[in-house]
Amino acid sequence: MDRGTVGSAQSGRLLVEVRQEGSSAVVTPAGELDHHTADLLREPLEECVDKGRSRLVVDCSRLEFCDSTGLNVLLGARLKAEAAGGGVHLAGMLPVVARVFEITGADAVFTVHDTLEDALADDTGPVAGTDAAGGADAAGPVGGTG
Repeated sequence: MDRGTVGSAQSGRLLVEVRQEGSSAVVTPAGELDHHTADLLREPLEECVDKGRSRLVVDCSRLEFCDSTGLNVLLGARLKAEAAGGGVHLAGMLPVVARVFEITGADAVFTVHDTLEDALADDTGPVAGTDAAGGADAAGPVGGTG
């Protein structure tokens, strides 16, 4: 199993763990995803795709906050993963984070799962964002006050 951690306990705002589960790279951000911490998530997501792991499962169960910058990181990862033949699946979103996706409509361009287990079990499902509710035109940057 491939494991890596990005961030530090000293920053205390966001820690990111990456591990391989079957054909998926599972990326688990814990803490607050915002303008100040976005690169701590962007870099491992991009690195996964660069290494050929284009099916990304983001376990959001420990993500306590996400602003528009964080949302843009996930949208960017989605575009990069889809260009490589994969996609981004989101799992276990807390209500406060899910609300950001609902308000912006971004929940329509991701494959969203209730649990990490559901996301991993859906390995044969459609690529995120290719369903009738999504569509590639909804994947651009999202504005907001962040």
